[in-house]
Amino acid sequence: MAIDLDHVREVVERVTASSGLELVELEFRGAGGKARMLRVFIDKPGGVTHADCEAVSRELGTILDVEEVVPGGSYTLEVSSPGLDRKLSRPEDFARFVGSRVKLTIREPLEGNRFFQGRLESFRDGTLVLAVGPGKAKRGKPEPPARQVAIAFSNVEKANLVPEF
Repeated sequence: MAIDLDHVREVVERVTASSGLELVELEFRGAGGKARMLRVFIDKPGGVTHADCEAVSRELGTILDVEEVVPGGSYTLEVSSPGLDRKLSRPEDFARFVGSRVKLTIREPLEGNRFFQGRLESFRDGTLVLAVGPGKAKRGKPEPPARQVAIAFSNVEKANLVPEF
């Protein structure tokens, strides 16, 4: 019996919303037995705590089992934060992390590149503006200034935050 990820998502969003958290990502892996794993990534402004993950895991596990949302026998439920290098996939993610460093891969090359890394300057009307670093200075020459690159959200294949320490 196949798992209905839309139904699982509805249940997870209900549980996370009741705790003041947001569902960042949901993935289900494996075909049978103990190899099956449901991973739930949660977040909130300021970051999630171990206690947040534990509470969501306990409540979510109970609901998933009682309502038999994950058919087909045993599975492992893993609830965690999205990490410092969290994935950015929704427009809301880009709007929330304006000012942060990001790295991304785009589908259609722009200026001959598919890979960019820089500071997310803005996200408006489906377009993100990235301040791309100056690159390497040539010996004896001043370092070139950062430049702005406008990228359509629809062209973004993969994006992640870049941790800053």
